[in-house]
Amino acid sequence: MSERRAAVVAGHGRFAEGIISAVAQVMGEGHGLVAVTNADRTPEGIEQAIREALDRTGATVLFTDLPAGSCTFVGARLARAVPQLRVVTGTSLPMLLSFVSGGSLEKVVEQAQAGIRVIGDGR
Repeated sequence: MSERRAAVVAGHGRFAEGIISAVAQVMGEGHGLVAVTNADRTPEGIEQAIREALDRTGATVLFTDLPAGSCTFVGARLARAVPQLRVVTGTSLPMLLSFVSGGSLEKVVEQAQAGIRVIGDGR
């Protein structure tokens, strides 16, 4: 694995915690990802939690679960205030594995999209 890169993963319920657990299972600990949940938080509470995680880690990347979700809305607002922040939505395991392996954000998204498959004919 290349140099450790920090990022915050935010989403509904235990999404972030679960997907980070899967990254750790594949890549091992020390991956640099920090989980934030929107559960039981107001929009202001979500923003505070994400800001604190970004500040604590020095991360400039926020991965979120849904393009139209509360964490993404907060992230978009933060990105307007913090120009170096990049928000990536539709987070998947292949995406995070690519990120912690050192892929550029463009490559991360490309690999995640290329990994989408439908298997079987559905009969």
